[in-house]
Amino acid sequence: MDTQVILIQLAIIIVFAKFFGLVARKLKAPQVVGEIIAGLLIGPSVLGWIGESDFLAGMAEIGVILLMFSAGLETNIKQLKKTGVKATIIACSGVFIPLIMGTILFMCFYGFSKPGSEEFLKAVFVGTILTATSVSITVQALKELGKISDEVGTTILSAAIIDDVIGILVLTVVISFRDPSNSIGMVLLKTAMFFILSAIAGYGIYRILRILDKKHPHTRRIPIIGMALAFALSYIAEETFGVADITGAYVAGIILSSLDDSEYIDRKMDINSYMLFGPVFFASIGLQTNIRTLDMSILAFSVAFVLVGMISKIIGCGLAGRVTGFKGKDAIKIGVGMMTRGEVALIVSQKGLAVGLMDSKYFTSVILLIICSSILTPVLLKLLYSKDDAAPGDKEIVSNG
Repeated sequence: MDTQVILIQLAIIIVFAKFFGLVARKLKAPQVVGEIIAGLLIGPSVLGWIGESDFLAGMAEIGVILLMFSAGLETNIKQLKKTGVKATIIACSGVFIPLIMGTILFMCFYGFSKPGSEEFLKAVFVGTILTATSVSITVQALKELGKISDEVGTTILSAAIIDDVIGILVLTVVISFRDPSNSIGMVLLKTAMFFILSAIAGYGIYRILRILDKKHPHTRRIPIIGMALAFALSYIAEETFGVADITGAYVAGIILSSLDDSEYIDRKMDINSYMLFGPVFFASIGLQTNIRTLDMSILAFSVAFVLVGMISKIIGCGLAGRVTGFKGKDAIKIGVGMMTRGEVALIVSQKGLAVGLMDSKYFTSVILLIICSSILTPVLLKLLYSKDDAAPGDKEIVSNG
């Protein structure tokens, strides 16, 4: 592609993505929704100014890796240890139920197929998309309600972290089955080997960087080494072990998450992601979606996908919350809090498109799920908590009467 064409395309993407991202934020919607809409607008769906290209695909892939590296850096290992069993059970149920319901949904629309077949893998992949949880909207809602640090709020945050880890493991296994030569034993063995070797090597890298970080705090060399580690582990994960490259990036972030300067590293990574690679990635989702080709069957599937996506999280996480000791309404709060989808769902979808397990037309379904869940979650949480707050007052009025 001509260099001048690349430059003008990047300029258009950055300006439109940031403008619509800011508009979305003003409207209390996730900024990524605005960036996706920007891609829809400048892509083949509306204006047709920019189409898909290998260069933009490469930029988007770097954006994915940086996003997952940041997600790993933000993982709170101490919080994971504190919440322990309850959060793990909720997270497992919050992955398993959407995975099953999403798989069945796809088969109901496009036919039931034999386990191990290509169509069966595509159905399972749709279920895999539904496993992801994004609690950025939930966190903001809980902060506004003053409930971020109570037992329910802490459990939601911890379960969401574990949820993402399990979801990435599921993604890794499903993508590995794309290669017919892989058996379930070999897939699990390769995945286990990757995580074991990453843990061993990662501990050594962490100890070295911790010493360097103590001697030279807040120096740029640490973020540079961190970014190199993210790219290296992404390459090793996919090329050597057949594990998704984003898993390698996520693991790299977790390795460095306990450093004193982990927040500093994350801020430096965010500059690259916020200014260039992030907007290109999210806009590329819109660029790969052509709403002109949508028909009634896809629209019907999208509506069902949104409903199943939200209900499956409420059922999965809510029931697990009830089993682990939370009262009825608190269990529902956990289910609703885990309902939102965001960046991880898009990243999983992008990976499925890259390996041929998903058609680009289904991006519309994923985008609708993100928008609907992001709008409904704060509303439902506020409603649930407002009833709690109103209850003591109601009793007081009755007693005074």
